Amino acid sequence: MSKLIPDSYRDLIDGPVLVSFATTMPDGQPQLSVIWCNSDSTHVLVNTVRGRQKDKNIARDPRVTILAVDRDDPYRFIEIRGTVVEVTEEGGVEHIEELARIYTGDPGYYGYTAPSERRHLETRLLCRIEPSKIRVAG
Repeated sequence: MSKLIPDSYRDLIDGPVLVSFATTMPDGQPQLSVIWCNSDSTHVLVNTVRGRQKDKNIARDPRVTILAVDRDDPYRFIEIRGTVVEVTEEGGVEHIEELARIYTGDPGYYGYTAPSERRHLETRLLCRIEPSKIRVAG
């Protein structure tokens, strides 16, 4: 059963707050990345590129954790543990473009945050995380 993100903490997930994203390496070691994310009504949405470490780790073990800390109050945070229930190319480019608008204010990702040529060199993936445990503070 999916846990719902409390409305009073949704601002930490829907940005523009940089979040820590944890996956598990093949040897069991945690691997952390600082990412952009947002959410739909039931999932946390993250974006990656096919072949990157996050993609490989998720394919092997879909259990992940996200930690978002309020930059104005470091004692206010949300930790979301969950499972990646879908990884799809469909909507991947559109999602990174949307995240760039939220996080940078630029009109998009390719041609602004990243060189436009990269769009044809990488395959963007949209990952949907179903929360199973949510912990909040602050």
